[in-house]
Amino acid sequence: MARTDLPDLERVMDAAWPAPDRAETGGWVLRAADGVTQRANSIWPRKEPGGSPDETPALLREARAWYRRRRLPVIFQVVDHAGNGALNAFLDTEGFTRQSETLILARNGEAGAGEALPDPGVELSSEPSTEWLRLWWGVDGRGGEASLATARGILEGCPSVYALVRDDDGVPAAVGRLAIPPAGQGGPGDWGGLYCMATRPDARRRGYATRILHGLLRAGGSRRLDGFWLLVTAANPGAQQLYANAGFRETGRYIYRQERPKRHLTGC
Repeated sequence: MARTDLPDLERVMDAAWPAPDRAETGGWVLRAADGVTQRANSIWPRKEPGGSPDETPALLREARAWYRRRRLPVIFQVVDHAGNGALNAFLDTEGFTRQSETLILARNGEAGAGEALPDPGVELSSEPSTEWLRLWWGVDGRGGEASLATARGILEGCPSVYALVRDDDGVPAAVGRLAIPPAGQGGPGDWGGLYCMATRPDARRRGYATRILHGLLRAGGSRRLDGFWLLVTAANPGAQQLYANAGFRETGRYIYRQERPKRHLTGC
């Protein structure tokens, strides 16, 4: 598969995990969601500042004030490409940390629908059920009911397919989400993003995650998506192997750069 155009992919990634509170200044998109997930509470440097050398420090001052009003730390989500080199150098001088290195994996959609026979045990829906939410949040989330409600709002901010598989006792064992940003987002064709892949700890290594993955790929294939992307931390080789077996290859990576953490953000 040809290397995905990262700036376009960044746009659909933003659309797939939309922060409810956002503003744009100087090419930086400021995003906030009451501290629920790093993605939804980070700055996306959509483009480089195009003004004087003093513009970047001025933008950072504005961003600090914006996040201070929301009682959130200043965090950047910085994709590893040449256009972000100057920003990374600037953040180094400002003492921002480097954390949570994440791989962006992608594959085309040609085989999405027909890799295996449909699995009747994979339950698909257009909305996250209470069971789906409880399993995902129990594995990946941090926070109480208010945080879960905010997370649900983020999920439902983009059309999606939700998958759930049960164990032999009928208890939810694994879940996943295929986000399908609406057309016109500026992305690389009609692509889908795989998110919220979570398996109950006591149900792992039984093939549930693979069933969820293939169920969502088939769902995307039936919608004739051009391709798929997903995000996996660099520190999770097990998940990376699962996705490699399904044809995903690295097309980029990003890190979070954080200033003075003030409170622990929820996961994801």
